[in-house]
Amino acid sequence: MRENDMLEKEEIFSKVLRAGRRTYFFDVRATKADDYYITITESKKFTEEDGSFHFKKHKIYLYKEDFAAFRDILDEMTNYVLNNKGEEVISERHQKDFRKLFGDRPEETVTTESFTNINFDDI
Repeated sequence: MRENDMLEKEEIFSKVLRAGRRTYFFDVRATKADDYYITITESKKFTEEDGSFHFKKHKIYLYKEDFAAFRDILDEMTNYVLNNKGEEVISERHQKDFRKLFGDRPEETVTTESFTNINFDDI
């Protein structure tokens, strides 16, 4: 087992945030000295053309000595975004009810009134 795997073995407290194709894992872990730190992991699902999928993960290690500065900057950045753009999500792709172009859309009624009858021999 890799040393990194052993360091992250001990989970003390965990929370999960599912956000579309992304999942965020917030974990409190213990060091060998029994001190605590936080890991924040973003896991994003990618689907291949053959239907198989894989996940890409990115991880941040946050230690106690950085908590106050991290929180201050995160608060400042989130407040800036909300104050300047509001809480409404602008991109429809990021809306919770967004549907993919094919397969997930509710059935639509199509009438032939909007079609023009074309004889290909006339072309």
